[in-house]
Amino acid sequence: MMMIKVVLNFKTYAEATGKAALELSRICEEAKDQYDVEMVVVPQTADIHLISENVSIPVYAQHVDGVGFGGYTGSITAASIKAAGARGALINHSERRLKLAEIEASLSACRAEGLSTIVCTNNIATTGAAAALKPDYVAVEPPELIGSGIPVSKADPEVISGSVEAVKKIEPEVGVLCGAGISRGEDLKAALELGSVGVLLASGIIKAEDQKKALEELLSGIRG
Repeated sequence: MMMIKVVLNFKTYAEATGKAALELSRICEEAKDQYDVEMVVVPQTADIHLISENVSIPVYAQHVDGVGFGGYTGSITAASIKAAGARGALINHSERRLKLAEIEASLSACRAEGLSTIVCTNNIATTGAAAALKPDYVAVEPPELIGSGIPVSKADPEVISGSVEAVKKIEPEVGVLCGAGISRGEDLKAALELGSVGVLLASGIIKAEDQKKALEELLSGIRG
């Protein structure tokens, strides 16, 4: 049975930058052992090395470009994030949308370096298309619900269950994560009941007054 995967995207929030990013990663590391889940943190590129050197849980990059070594000023290469300690990457987040050819190139670059991949999608059709590219995971996040506090598992549960069915038909080895508005234990529980293998989180935890308490409340959904 696949372990429940909880991915926390730090975005560029002040509450998850630099030393604060490391502190939050340590909270996630403690939660991983307490709740027996796979915790993944996704900090800004500049913080990957600091965090990967100080916690044992996987650190992913927020974006990877599908280019290699050479004259690509400003690009983020798979080789560079791996060297910094990353074990995987988000690709095609709604705040960093890519074209299909770019997604394929990013996936290829990550595979070449042995990095895990999560491709973000926004509906059933794009989830199916993304699954055909064979990432490790797809994360379904309707953009209008991101940061809204309204969980997709409640606002549009069909997009999760439908995405799970679509992926099973196309590439059953690809795991489906549920994103957008996930912040409470009941949200996580609902996402799992709809067939997802985990969740992609952000502001609900990072912007919380007590990040540790917020994460523990979310993970309580596993035991509910």
